[in-house]
Amino acid sequence: MATEALFSRFRLDGKRALITGASSGFGAHFAEILSAAGAEVILAARRADKLTDLQQALQARGRPASSVSMDVSSRASVEAAFDQVHACDIVINNAGITVTRALLDQTEEDWDSVIDTNLKGCWLVATEAARRLRGADKPGVIVNVASILGERVAAGVAPYAISKAAVIQATKVMALELARYQIRVNALLPGYVVTDLNRDFLKSELGEKLRSRIPTRRFGDMTDLDGPLLLLCSDAGAGMTGSCLTVDHGHLLSSL
Repeated sequence: MATEALFSRFRLDGKRALITGASSGFGAHFAEILSAAGAEVILAARRADKLTDLQQALQARGRPASSVSMDVSSRASVEAAFDQVHACDIVINNAGITVTRALLDQTEEDWDSVIDTNLKGCWLVATEAARRLRGADKPGVIVNVASILGERVAAGVAPYAISKAAVIQATKVMALELARYQIRVNALLPGYVVTDLNRDFLKSELGEKLRSRIPTRRFGDMTDLDGPLLLLCSDAGAGMTGSCLTVDHGHLLSSL
């Protein structure tokens, strides 16, 4: 009986979860996991038409799912999206982009696009969600998706690494200020995870060199994030706020 009670704390029945950047990658996977745990999911992306297949797939399995257009870098778009979906119990701040280019070749446009999406977008979505939760006088959860590149650096992705370092600090600031409103704010820091976009690179000679520096000699898989995500979103993690969970097969432990 005690075991059943423990596992029930990871359930999200009756919760509504909004996931930004849900059209592919981490966002689409997170939507699947939260839906499987019982949450009603709201898929958000700049182009809502890109969410149709996932929304219909979830609905076909009897899971409540909807979608909304949201450009996280625009306050007007974020506010309009929240007006449309109303209150959410859980918000996954996942939308993010990168531009791979040497530091001295990065342009102001590169900087603006990455920072506006990854950092400003995180701030706009989190603060708007918090205002709605505060007004509804109900507890809530915000999970910001950062990266191990917020703790260490790599060449060619300066704006991305800078933005993710700021997201880590933003998570702690948000956790401190929003605790009085029963809103928990935590961050996930994924390491290198194999996706359709990077699969060929990670199999290349350069990818193998990168893998050799990971203590476990393994890249991550999307499923590595399932447990940490559910912990942060559910009552099982009720005592956690301001935490930054690293899921990287020990990559940050590698020696310089």
